[in-house]
Amino acid sequence: MLKAVILQVVATLIAVLLSGALFGVRGAVSAAGAGVACVLPSWMFALRLAAMTKRTGSASVTAFVAGEFIKIASIVGLLVLVWAVYPDLHWGGMLVGLILALKANLFAFLVKT
Repeated sequence: MLKAVILQVVATLIAVLLSGALFGVRGAVSAAGAGVACVLPSWMFALRLAAMTKRTGSASVTAFVAGEFIKIASIVGLLVLVWAVYPDLHWGGMLVGLILALKANLFAFLVKT
């Protein structure tokens, strides 16, 4: 799980650079906000699963589903917070950051540990 979070951080950095090149500083800040809104809940979820696995030996399906629901709700809440706090939000930059950060998990299985 933690390598997926690291890939999300790398994808967020790529999104910031790409959005900065396409949309300027507003786009870069917007992509960073969207990326952080995705990375932070994923990191917390990965830490929670790692702690549960260390304590009990495995994570239950109920705990995983509940944690995933909380993670998705947190992402939505943080995205709304970014929109509310940053009045110069560039939607193109935010979408680039959001899509790249969310789809970075698909490449976690390709990275060998």
